[in-house]
Amino acid sequence: MSPQDFQFLSDLLKVKSGLVLTADKGYLVESRLLPIARKRGLNTLEGLVGGLKRRDEALIRDVVEAMTTNESFFFRDNTPFDNFKAHILPHLLKARADSKRIRIWSAAASTGQEPYSLAMLLAEQKAALAGWRVEILGTDISAEVLTRARAGLYTQFEVQRGLPIQLLVKYFKKEGDMWRIAPDIRGMVQYREFNLLDGFTGLGRFDVVFCRNVLIYFDQPTKAAVLDRLADSMADDGMLCLGAAETVLGLSSRFRPVKDRRGLYEVVRG
Repeated sequence: MSPQDFQFLSDLLKVKSGLVLTADKGYLVESRLLPIARKRGLNTLEGLVGGLKRRDEALIRDVVEAMTTNESFFFRDNTPFDNFKAHILPHLLKARADSKRIRIWSAAASTGQEPYSLAMLLAEQKAALAGWRVEILGTDISAEVLTRARAGLYTQFEVQRGLPIQLLVKYFKKEGDMWRIAPDIRGMVQYREFNLLDGFTGLGRFDVVFCRNVLIYFDQPTKAAVLDRLADSMADDGMLCLGAAETVLGLSSRFRPVKDRRGLYEVVRG
């Protein structure tokens, strides 16, 4: 791919998804986009870029989905889920005792492992949450991964990555060589196609937002803008979970770190 074509692709991805495609990601471009080019009969990346330049909207969508889809697995990194169990949920059980309602957003939910991990944790607290209305929204820019998330069907490899065996036995059923998550867990999560570059007002207000391993792909102004919109969409005592390599420091004054809780931030008002 010529430097000019790479720059065109990079600019397109930035506008459509916020993804910053650096020159060292050539291998990723080839591995993810060549199959799309061949499927379309374009055969080369140059032919694919030609299609993009002709504003083939279906092709643009396929390319954006391919480049923004990232792997996910159950209880990824553990710490955010430990924070949820030990700090976030106890706080919400007290603070929302009157309304008995909790809203959680899993942004960039991919194939659903993160929101389903949260759903299983909440299911384990069934007695404490009796009579409560808990909503989990999973969003992603990719319609393809959300289709998989809604199905709740995972390979043996996927359920072996981070999922405790007791939860596999309790909440999954074997279907051939695949595992399907239980209907009641699937029913706890609603999925919606959504681009983090868009306005958040239509999503409502959230008590907890998981937005992990997303900001690392954005440039500084885009990170700051996303964080500001997140703060606007959260309750006054809302909590934000970021990835291990992400921070709000130097980007936004709308959040502050929660002491001794790595990756967890609380909303600052006033």
